[in-house]
This record gives sequence, C-alpha cells and structure tokens, in this order.
Amino acid sequence: MNQKFIDYYMRMAEITAELSYAKRLQVGAVIVKEHKILATGYNGTPAGWDNNCENVEWCNGGGWLSPDEIEEDWPYEGTYLDRDGNEMQGRYRLKTKPEVLHAESNALMKVARSTESSEGSTLFCTHAPCMDCAKLIYQAGITKVYYRNAYRSEQGIEFLQKGNIDVTRY
Repeated sequence: MNQKFIDYYMRMAEITAELSYAKRLQVGAVIVKEHKILATGYNGTPAGWDNNCENVEWCNGGGWLSPDEIEEDWPYEGTYLDRDGNEMQGRYRLKTKPEVLHAESNALMKVARSTESSEGSTLFCTHAPCMDCAKLIYQAGITKVYYRNAYRSEQGIEFLQKGNIDVTRY
C-alpha cells in the first residue's frame, strides 16, 4: 500500500478515536480492504448503554498502600465530577469498566453485521492490539496491522506475528 494511503487511514483511526467517550484512553480502528473502508470502531460501551466507560476509584491515603504505590497507581488529584455532577475531592484513578469494548472488536463486529468480508483486509489502529483483540483479528482473516502506540503488553503483537500477520508500528 502506498505511504500516502497508510498515512490517510492512520489519520482516520485517530479521528475515529476522538468519538470515544473514554476519559482515560481513546482508541480508534479502521478496517480497509482494496482501498475501501469496511468499518471503523472506537472503544466504548455496547450500543444502547450509557457512555460512561470508567469507574472512579478513590484513594483515602490509607495504610494499605505505600506512598510510592499511591503516586504510581493514583495518578489524578483534585476535583472530579461524578456522573451525577457531584464534586468529589481527593486522589483517584480511572478504571475501565469490564463491559467496555475495544476499538478493534467494535470495528470487527461492524464488519460481521455487514455483507462484507474482512478476509485479506488491513487494520489501522491507534494502539497495539491486546491479546484478546489479536485473536479476533487473526480469526477475522486480517493480514496486515498498522498501529501507532504501544500497549502495556506485547502479547497481542507477538501472537499476530506468530500467526504470520504483518504487523508494523507506524
């Protein structure tokens, strides 16, 4: 694929990520086949659910965490508005809800609900796929993956490469 199209589809993934309601991390994905966009997806809750992607966990400075762990695990400090609009004060972190779908799986499900096939297609994603998404990508017949940002684990990338899927960090 020509570099100008790779740049274009990657920008499309980044624009798609902006649709996510997630506060912690917005991720976008675009599935392309023969220069035709088959589907886009972003991380978020299932269709028809509220768009609140994270729970807020509060740290009250209790003795069960060392100061170093609090700094690392509780990155936010200050005022946070809960979903009812109430002001909350203190140190907190955002934890993604288990029902939140990843961008890649959202895009793949859109293809599955269409008359298109993802066999032989290319996936452009703002972040490297996790292991669960990598399995779906492999099973969907996608043959090439471009991603911009690393994920906390390399397992997904390693799985795709083991499955002979061409993976390129953009």
